[in-house]
Amino acid sequence: MIGEMADAFPPKAITFLRALARNNDRDWFRERRADYDAHLMTPMRAIIERLAHDFRSFAPELMADPKVSLFRPWRDTRFSEDKRPLKTNIAATFPNRTLGRMNGAGLYFEVATTWVWIGGGIYAPDTSQLHAIREHIVEHQARFERILAAPGMAALGGLKGDALTRVPRGWTKDHPAAAHLARKQFLGFREEDAAFATRPDFYAQLTGTMKALVPLINFLNEPLLARNDVAARPRLVEDERTVRKVGGRRR
Repeated sequence: MIGEMADAFPPKAITFLRALARNNDRDWFRERRADYDAHLMTPMRAIIERLAHDFRSFAPELMADPKVSLFRPWRDTRFSEDKRPLKTNIAATFPNRTLGRMNGAGLYFEVATTWVWIGGGIYAPDTSQLHAIREHIVEHQARFERILAAPGMAALGGLKGDALTRVPRGWTKDHPAAAHLARKQFLGFREEDAAFATRPDFYAQLTGTMKALVPLINFLNEPLLARNDVAARPRLVEDERTVRKVGGRRR
């Protein structure tokens, strides 16, 4: 079904994730690891490898590599009250080649028990990176507005993410870019039901959404690449809990 060029996940991928949500246990998972690999890991790797090829034409700045892009299935429970050992999704991130994984703006998608999330941007820039992005917007506001007004971004509902209640210090409240300067996150995304991942046109929908986001990703990374700030490591969306926060929905 999958072959070398994956178009979608099999329905059994969603079935497995839902069963995992009911049986979030290491032994249960180890006994069914072959099913996880067949229904989730194999198609995900094939999609990442296909993106690596297709990125050459529309996102050469971004990296698609299973060794870099894939998130492991195990949760980090060291500092969490929730001790469930496994994530109930499968996810991949696509960072800028120079800035590296979990730094700067990038693309991300995940398939979970009840939703598919496809998006990108920068989720948690540190203070210096956020200031650099804001300065970049002020200097290139007309171009930034054109990026946001493009049909692809408009179809995604425009720019999203958390914002301050007022314009940050250093800019006046009536600044022409005030709404953008107040932002703490710069994101674009779409959220669909889980069955979306099994549709024959899933890969086409995935790449179409990514193409719409690439101009935003590249704009956000420009000031970070200019200073080559690879030391700071802000987080992209990491798991289904973050998706709930970013998407603003309760489940």
